[in-house]
Amino acid sequence: MLTDKQMQRYADVLLWALKTARRGAFQKNEIVAIHYHRPAIVLAETLFAKLLEMGLHPVQQMLPTPVMETDFYSLANRRQLTFIPPGDRKLHEQLNGRIFLYAPESITHLGGIDPRRIGVTAVARKFLRDILTRREAKGLFGWTLCIYPTEELARQSGLSPKAYCRQVVRSCFLDRRRPLQQWQRVHGEIQAIKQRLGRLSIRRLRIESDHSDLEITPGERRKWLGLSGRNIPSFEVFLSPDWRGTRGVYYADQPSYRSGNSVKEVRLEFKGGRVINARAAEGEKFLRQQLAMDAGAGRVGEFSLTDKRFSKINAFMANTLYDENYGGKFGNCHVALGSSYADSYAGKPAGLTAARKKSLGFNDSALHWDLVNTEKKRVTAHLNGDRSLTLYEDGRFLI
Repeated sequence: MLTDKQMQRYADVLLWALKTARRGAFQKNEIVAIHYHRPAIVLAETLFAKLLEMGLHPVQQMLPTPVMETDFYSLANRRQLTFIPPGDRKLHEQLNGRIFLYAPESITHLGGIDPRRIGVTAVARKFLRDILTRREAKGLFGWTLCIYPTEELARQSGLSPKAYCRQVVRSCFLDRRRPLQQWQRVHGEIQAIKQRLGRLSIRRLRIESDHSDLEITPGERRKWLGLSGRNIPSFEVFLSPDWRGTRGVYYADQPSYRSGNSVKEVRLEFKGGRVINARAAEGEKFLRQQLAMDAGAGRVGEFSLTDKRFSKINAFMANTLYDENYGGKFGNCHVALGSSYADSYAGKPAGLTAARKKSLGFNDSALHWDLVNTEKKRVTAHLNGDRSLTLYEDGRFLI
């Protein structure tokens, strides 16, 4: 779907993102993995060559096809569901970078699979993600991901393949002669917003829209994150709050596809930081099963806001990466159920021990599920000293 020139630009943007995402610089002979679905093989080949030219060791892996994935979760016994291939741990312990090219040929093929079977595999592989989290905290690892447009994504979003591809091209600045300059400009502007937010002593945030009235407690020792290079595109500004302070009602008007399931119009009620009531117009059984995945699955691990001035995305894209960065008329906010981001900790990464993480209210879970609200909204920051200010309204930051 992309032209040769756009393919080269996309690869350059992803390599910029990968280098931006890592605190430590890449050195020759380090290892970078390329994980991709079959339709993205040309982009994977383009990246493979560029990584070789940088003196790095690319390790490529095509992800299972829909048939393979369906057969795995349908036929595997418990030992097979939890099997870790020899070498996976060693590779993760030495990996310096990873690029994920999401190009699904199907996003609904797992709809008939018991979600608990998928959860068993996710929990069994969580220790590999934890290894990379620790390496990332030390500046030894960085990652980025993107979408390569496919007919399946276009079909599920209700767009034509051409229109879907146009959204990808525009939002990643691949229609510009120098897309890296555009990314560097947006990077600078988002950095400025994060710095302003960081200077505010916010005790709690109140998010109000037609169907949401939610309070979030940012928590102690937090910093705001955004456009780190980990996601392309990325226009959101977010943090991992103290999950214990979440209360009220949150409504996600954007549909969500997860593990082959379509979930629509999610309504979550929080009390004492936990979901006490969960409803959905479609996929409610799956929603409840995901919330039961582990102890942290029914708690908030992320709160995010996207400014419509940066994002060119103005259509539902049937993928969280784009939908959580939706610009449109009113921007968006989203909360993620499940795991928090350790790099939202304002201290030295090595100081965020498991005990410290727990005491500060950073959530831990095998789940991380972003649920998006694109309604017209107001976000009010309640500050120390009983002061308050409108932080975000009608899709843009006001600070």
